[in-house]
Amino acid sequence: MKKFAVLAGLLLLVLPFGPAISAPGLAAVTMAPAGDGGETWSLSIQVLAMMTALSLLPAALISMTSFTRIIIVLAILRQAIGTAQTPSNQILIGLSLFLTLFVMSPVFGKIYNDGVKPYLDEQITSEQALAQSAAPLRGFMLDQTRESDLGMFADIAHYDDSALESRETVPFSLLVPAYVTSELKTAFQIGFLVLIPFLVIDLVVASVLMSMGMMMLSPMIISLPFKIMLFVLVDGWALIMGTLASSFYV
Repeated sequence: MKKFAVLAGLLLLVLPFGPAISAPGLAAVTMAPAGDGGETWSLSIQVLAMMTALSLLPAALISMTSFTRIIIVLAILRQAIGTAQTPSNQILIGLSLFLTLFVMSPVFGKIYNDGVKPYLDEQITSEQALAQSAAPLRGFMLDQTRESDLGMFADIAHYDDSALESRETVPFSLLVPAYVTSELKTAFQIGFLVLIPFLVIDLVVASVLMSMGMMMLSPMIISLPFKIMLFVLVDGWALIMGTLASSFYV
């Protein structure tokens, strides 16, 4: 009797899955022939691929937009003033993020109008939408990338000259590291110019303290109010934000 009950229970567990096991495939995972002779995946697979691509969004935000240059310059500025925790990291990241959205808004607008909107209106395929959406971002990155950096990574990866013949032929695998390298170089150049006036104040205060025999007093304690006063009097935040935003449109 117990064996019969066990067999009946197993049968009840297996029966609901019988049709699913015997089915040749899931209806959601299908491919259909495209008009150009290729194949298109079903909408569920396209949505799955899009959700997977969203996991790379933080890396794309850091390495393919203006975020890198902005956050590095703001971090150097905080270090130059001498306030180690003011503004906090959260404020700097939030400020960098919204300034990045301001700088990248024309590029994002072109991406939406050229690629996303036609795809949502079912006017183009997903492959065409990807290619048309990548074009504005490619143009922005190429405008900010030094040719020497592109040439260096092309030599390392052994790309032939045809990959650099036009803007459309530069692959993203080559463009992204070259762009990040150029952004780091530009950010440190701007940071060097930001450091100079604060360094002068530190040197003057240190010299005055040495001449007065106050060698045990840290110059940072005396120079910090003067650096903050100088930064406020020259409207430093507006100068920094304006310089960073305009540096992408020169």
